[in-house]
Amino acid sequence: MSVAVVVSESPEGREALVRAVEEAELRGLGLTVLLVVPEASVSEEDRAATTSATQQILSGRGLADASFSIRVEPDAGDPAGAIVDLVADVGASLLVIGSKRRSAVGKFLMGSTVQRVLLDSAVPVLVVKAPQESATR
Repeated sequence: MSVAVVVSESPEGREALVRAVEEAELRGLGLTVLLVVPEASVSEEDRAATTSATQQILSGRGLADASFSIRVEPDAGDPAGAIVDLVADVGASLLVIGSKRRSAVGKFLMGSTVQRVLLDSAVPVLVVKAPQESATR
């Protein structure tokens, strides 16, 4: 069993990774980092870049000692389906995913990968938002 986390180059994706490390440590489980890419295939360079980016994020948050495994897979045109399939494939007991706020119209017009994952996942899903910037705007 492990905690799976979907990573992305976004504040929400980085926050999801940090929270997933905390959850894995709390539960005494391994951590599996998932990246679903729109390409038809995945190269070793993609996997190496994902590993490097993950290590950089964790080092920047004081979690450099966290151990993890990486799974990078193509989405075949269905990112939510690919995420749900990967979670089942790695045998995760929890999925952590980042989400950003979207308007109701935006959700209606474009759908929501996070919403589909929530509805289709066979394991509990922890949805993480990025920390809010200062309210001095």
